[in-house]
Amino acid sequence: MRVLHAELLTVASSPREFPRAELPEVAILGRSNVGKSSLLNKLVHRKQLARTSTTPGKTRLVHWYRVERSAGSLCLVDLPGYGYAKVGQDERRRWKRLVEAYLEGRNRLRAAVLLQDVRRDVSDDERLLLAWLAERRIPALVALTKADKLGLGLRAARARELAAQLGLARERVIVTSAERGLGIAELWRAIDAELG
Repeated sequence: MRVLHAELLTVASSPREFPRAELPEVAILGRSNVGKSSLLNKLVHRKQLARTSTTPGKTRLVHWYRVERSAGSLCLVDLPGYGYAKVGQDERRRWKRLVEAYLEGRNRLRAAVLLQDVRRDVSDDERLLLAWLAERRIPALVALTKADKLGLGLRAARARELAAQLGLARERVIVTSAERGLGIAELWRAIDAELG
């Protein structure tokens, strides 16, 4: 599978700005500063398609990226992060409503990819989000990010440990590194399995 072209399709700050869903969509979710934009860039082989920042909470809108591949086209949808960010509670509540409106209202949404830093233990935020997705029958994959920060042996052990913490089968948890490209092909295969 090759990525032929990727582009920013649109950005929305409210549900009324969401585009009509024409292609299958895969949501990219995770804590602020977990590496959503970096992983998205690595998936599409572009350095700065999705803007990255070291400041938590940089992505405050919903971004649709159209990706044309030899295996078929889809949209990757980058959602605002949750958790720590240098914004007030009102802004966080607005983000939550925006993300929930997206996840509940998209008839072309095929899967959600939850990003989890491989070095962090799972929190109630991730458990609750996975339960929320399961209640709505939205298939979830987990991409463990920043795996280049750990040695090879520790990566495998952490993947097993985090899969257990998340209550997921090990094959639904993919170890990745946007820095080194680790796990990118495996993540695409897992996404394609959900696209059917």
